[in-house]
Amino acid sequence: MNKQEIIEKIAKDTGITKSAAAGAVDSFFGSITKALKKGDAITFVGFGTFKTSVRKARTARNPQTGAAIKIPKRRVVRFSAGKALKSAVK
Repeated sequence: MNKQEIIEKIAKDTGITKSAAAGAVDSFFGSITKALKKGDAITFVGFGTFKTSVRKARTARNPQTGAAIKIPKRRVVRFSAGKALKSAVK
C-alpha cells in the first residue's frame, strides 16, 4: 500500500474529500518527522514505537577495490512493533 492508496482509503472511510485526506496524511507524516528530528520517540499504543538511535562510526571495505572506507556515525530511525500489531500479523 502506498501513500496515494492510504489517502483514497481514508477519504472513502471518512467521507471527506481526497484533498482533505491528503492534507491530513501530509500533516501526520510531517509531525512524525519533526518529532524524530528532535529526538523524541513516537508511540502508538498497540501499533508500535518509532525512535531514533545512533549508529557508531565504523570501517568498511569497498567490495570492488578492497579499499577501506570510513563510515561516519549517524542517527537512524528504528521501529518496534506493538503487541497488537504482532498478534494481528501472525
